[in-house]
Amino acid sequence: MSQFSSSISRSFKIFFFVFNFTFLASATVPSSKTFKYINQGGFGEYSVEYAADYRTLPISTSPFQLCFYNTTPNAYTLGLRMGHRWSESLMRWVWDANRGKPVHENATLSFQRDGNLILADFDGTIAWQTGTANKGVVGLDLLPNGNMVLYDKRGKFVWQSFDHPADTLLVGQNLRSNGPNRLVSRASTMDGSLGAYSFVMEQRYWALYYKVKNSPKPLLYYKSDEFGDGRGSLANLNFYCQPENEQAYAFEVGFTYDMNSSPSSGTYILTRPKYNSTYSMLRLESDGNLRIYTYNEHVDWGAWEVTFKLFDRDSNREISECKLPERCGSLGVCEDNQCVACPRPQGLLGWSKSCAPPALPPCKRGAKVDYYKVVGVEHFLNGYSEGEGPMKLVDCRNKCSNDCGCLGFFYKEESSKCLLAPVLGTLVEVSSSSHVGYIKMSK
Repeated sequence: MSQFSSSISRSFKIFFFVFNFTFLASATVPSSKTFKYINQGGFGEYSVEYAADYRTLPISTSPFQLCFYNTTPNAYTLGLRMGHRWSESLMRWVWDANRGKPVHENATLSFQRDGNLILADFDGTIAWQTGTANKGVVGLDLLPNGNMVLYDKRGKFVWQSFDHPADTLLVGQNLRSNGPNRLVSRASTMDGSLGAYSFVMEQRYWALYYKVKNSPKPLLYYKSDEFGDGRGSLANLNFYCQPENEQAYAFEVGFTYDMNSSPSSGTYILTRPKYNSTYSMLRLESDGNLRIYTYNEHVDWGAWEVTFKLFDRDSNREISECKLPERCGSLGVCEDNQCVACPRPQGLLGWSKSCAPPALPPCKRGAKVDYYKVVGVEHFLNGYSEGEGPMKLVDCRNKCSNDCGCLGFFYKEESSKCLLAPVLGTLVEVSSSSHVGYIKMSK
């Protein structure tokens, strides 16, 4: 290529870039599409999840509607609800904008000429925004699948709520390796704050983690089967629903996936509802379980059905509720999905919600601690970690005694494996008496 041609090519590329940038940057939202909604006035009358008070906003596409809602007085979340207002079934919250950062009375939601969508508190403090100022946004839309989008002149999505999930995935929503690849549960207090559990896409698995104060890293309590052919890593995980066959006697609901550095792709079926299950949602619950709720829009009462539970009470399923970290609260022995005993120094007593680990002395050098023994149990972490070792029982005990974050240890006598536990929670009863737990207490 001649120097003259090369110069023209570079000039054209620069011109195209400048033109394209100017085209997008100069695009503004028409005045007729801007808005400013104030969080004030009366509350809605229909039944919604968490017994929340709510105020509806004029952004809706059946069965979805944007609202301000609160579960504690004067602490509001901007959220998207799902369900028909004429149905007696509970409307459910499927997306939150400002999780853990509530706003108050007279907060505002404004869609500005520059294309930015801003949630500001009553004093003007910005609680949440899309960050789309001067990026070519010309409009906002709420799509029939529950995806709220900001789009440019070409109809391309500049921002979409599907890229920012909270604790829920709707049908058609993706988790991507180059995006926010996790769901985070809601706290059990239902005050809108973040919970302890997360759903994470990693390598060739999706996994569930439990965050506790005594551990610098979240604790793995479930890992899926491997995706792909052993090459590459999981690039895209899409929550899908489609008819199982031409007669549509059942619908498949699950994940479709693609792999990085590999042509491998496929499906991972979670459940098969017997009716159109397009309005399904997958949620990571505040108890750490993963459930799919399916909405039957032709039913007035009981329209929501739980069509899948990862940890189930069905005795035919390998993944029982006993594997949930907090199935038995802060301490308890679980058998056949039931909390059957409270392990105390005196022995196994009847379980109740008041069952808790012993109070420990302040953690400092020389503090005296002891242990009491629970025979025939495993920690919920044992499903994915055998612990360290082999090592002697006395060495395992000393490691826990010297670790302020260790509340007990679990020892397998046949393999001499030692698992230190930063949290106790649910202890799973097993048939082997050589699997023993030791719970730390004050000496």
